[in-house]
Amino acid sequence: MMEYRRLGKSGLKISALSLGSWVTFGKQVQTEDAKILLKTAYDAGVNFFDNAEGYEAGKSEKIMGEAIKNLGLSRDTFAVSSKVFWGGTQKMQLGLSAKHVRDSCDLALKRLQVEYLDLYYCHRPDIDTPIEETVRAMHNLILQGKIIYWGTSEWSAQQITQAHAVAQAHGLTPPAMEQPQYNLLHRGKVESEFLPLYENYGLGTTIWSPLASGILTGKYNDGVPSDSRLNLPDYEWLKELWSNEEGKQKLEKVRELTKLSKELGISMTHLSISWCLKNPNVSTVILGASRLNQLEDNLKSLDVIDKLTPDVMVKIEAIIDNKPAGPERFGQ
Repeated sequence: MMEYRRLGKSGLKISALSLGSWVTFGKQVQTEDAKILLKTAYDAGVNFFDNAEGYEAGKSEKIMGEAIKNLGLSRDTFAVSSKVFWGGTQKMQLGLSAKHVRDSCDLALKRLQVEYLDLYYCHRPDIDTPIEETVRAMHNLILQGKIIYWGTSEWSAQQITQAHAVAQAHGLTPPAMEQPQYNLLHRGKVESEFLPLYENYGLGTTIWSPLASGILTGKYNDGVPSDSRLNLPDYEWLKELWSNEEGKQKLEKVRELTKLSKELGISMTHLSISWCLKNPNVSTVILGASRLNQLEDNLKSLDVIDKLTPDVMVKIEAIIDNKPAGPERFGQ
């Protein structure tokens, strides 16, 4: 059964597992398949669908919009997102200027065929645009009824804190959520850097890449399958991440985790996703699937959380050996 969590301190309750479209929609998945994936997720209790203008140059949003329309989903039963930064190749189509923030939102609404975005993210920080300009642009979109919540993706704690300070100083709406990468092999921001933000601002997190682009499924333990994401055109950079020495060391840890998952009688995929869900500061884990059987299997991760007992979590920690340092307390 699906679990629902508040998006940080907001009143929005989103499904603990959500469906994203990075790499899949518009590349591996077209409209009819997207429709099947969305319906399967929705019927399983998923109520948040994640997207961005930069995913396949807007094609991902078009496919998701068509699928949602064809399914006839009631707008008051699901949340959909977009992200602004990479809108095209022209200078005004990039970054977080007030103009691009507004233009990107308007285009996303058309592509997704919705009247408003529930969540709207700054896809990356923009060092060429004052944070006040971006915060004010997001606040204005909220006043116009075009978005409900705004947030960030891959911002630092310092940048998010600055956005809150600007919002407080000028009576503007602060960011409600952050979308960071988080998985067994990538933990620093969520478990250490952001700790003060959960307490001070009630930050929500919609984490991406729980399976580290498939690495944490164990399917790359003995090489790269020809039909996998790591062999897709334009994603050579992803393959290179796991081909260097650091990547090879991480793969060895995955092999050890795979042995543990077999001892527990669960798949490596379920272990990896449910491990993310064990963190109470995770609002939702965004799943990415190109095939129906992948999605159906990923959704079953909720059923195995109880198998990650405190003793098992200690064993996992011993294998990955990458727990980030917490705040240091001096003089005690």
